Amino acid sequence: MGGHRARPYSNKMKMKLLNIQNLSVETENRLQLVEPISLQLKAGKNITILGETGSGKSLLIQAIMGALPDGLIASGEISVKNCKISTESDRLQTLWGKTLVMLPQEPRRSLNPIMAIGKQLWESFHYVAGKPSSQAKTESKAYLAKLGLGESVENYPHQLSGGMAQRASFAIATAAGGKILLADEPTKGLDPTSKGKVIELLKSAYQNGGGLLTITHDIEVAEQLGGTILVMKKGELLEQGEAKALLNNPQHPYTKALISADPKHWQPLQDLQNLSQKQPLVSVKNLSIARGKKTLFSNLSFDLHKGEVLGIVGHSGIGKSSLADVLCGLLKPKSGEVVWHSHSHKKHQVLKLYQDPPEAFAPNVSLKTLLDDVINKHQLDRLPIPSLLQQLSLNPEILQRNAENVSGGELQRVAILRALLLEPVLLFADEVTSRLDPITQQETIELLINQCRARNCSLILVSHDPYLIEKSCDKVINLEEYVG
Repeated sequence: MGGHRARPYSNKMKMKLLNIQNLSVETENRLQLVEPISLQLKAGKNITILGETGSGKSLLIQAIMGALPDGLIASGEISVKNCKISTESDRLQTLWGKTLVMLPQEPRRSLNPIMAIGKQLWESFHYVAGKPSSQAKTESKAYLAKLGLGESVENYPHQLSGGMAQRASFAIATAAGGKILLADEPTKGLDPTSKGKVIELLKSAYQNGGGLLTITHDIEVAEQLGGTILVMKKGELLEQGEAKALLNNPQHPYTKALISADPKHWQPLQDLQNLSQKQPLVSVKNLSIARGKKTLFSNLSFDLHKGEVLGIVGHSGIGKSSLADVLCGLLKPKSGEVVWHSHSHKKHQVLKLYQDPPEAFAPNVSLKTLLDDVINKHQLDRLPIPSLLQQLSLNPEILQRNAENVSGGELQRVAILRALLLEPVLLFADEVTSRLDPITQQETIELLINQCRARNCSLILVSHDPYLIEKSCDKVINLEEYVG
């Protein structure tokens, strides 16, 4: 391991909240997924592990929590508050909530879908922290109000935006006073405002005497959190150092590539040739969309041509996903119309790529079986699969796994593969790269655009990253201009 070395903490009297020595993860067949890693997390400090999708970051945190999936084995030493705990014992699980706290990668999957947020937080205060029922109820309301969720006490998880769901997860996880917070990709898919709020929450976790260990592929998050950064790739620790120094002067070639792949450094998309001579694929005329009694936006009009890339921006909850539902025929608009100029395509050729890929895959069936179902139902050609797997940097072996045993980024690339097999005329890509590291994100966006252009398929990109939209799209619509 070359490059920077972590700067020693100045206050040697601070307690070691978490001490990891030579922690590794391997399969039952002795295939090593995470090479031995050592780190120390002291009170008032934070460490960020930066790396690409599938680099073993999530496995490392799961090993620390004692929550590895079946078939994976952790070895090495874990000490929590100077108390050594065997990686093979169940003792780590007894520390959940009161000492060790985890923010999982998919906040909605950690929330009970049929229980109101206030009730779930009450359970943490009452059952985990051991507070009387009435006190737990009072503290639940106060904590949610503090996090800007005062009006969401009676709401269910599906009624929350991504940022609200993450803040609710934070409240529930930290209610029992755990001082060691492990955050797994805590900001992905969030708009800049929600992202900023979550980062401030994470900072509060260690500024109040706790410790924060964050894993992310987002360089901006690593930069804003500061502290110490560890760079991982394919289970190996490549480089570590103080955040500002490492990001300004990376030593390892992979770290340099990761930073240079940030969308702000991308080359702009080449203009679509002879666009004015082409008939639109679809025209949206004076469209207004509502959810319940709330109008999201009004009087939106645009033409979308074959092979054109349209960017859609706007804050969370403004109706970007609802626009996709209208185009896909899943939601009726409040007013206005969607006019298709091509009538030769089938309904399944207007597709939405989802922001949360786990929601789009059955969890207990192999990915190969799910692809086979789509191929058989629509009588598709399976010959493109090997080529698409290669272009999407996916190992063919991944298709033998279930969705729940695949990283979020890898699963999103499988979702893209499945969509391309259906030969779409329009793809609505809703934050499809929010789960991917910068290098894989750039490759995936380029692949999506090139595949769509080659197939004369229109592409609508939704992203909270202004640089990604600016560099990737032929034209951009800001839905905030159609509110009110």
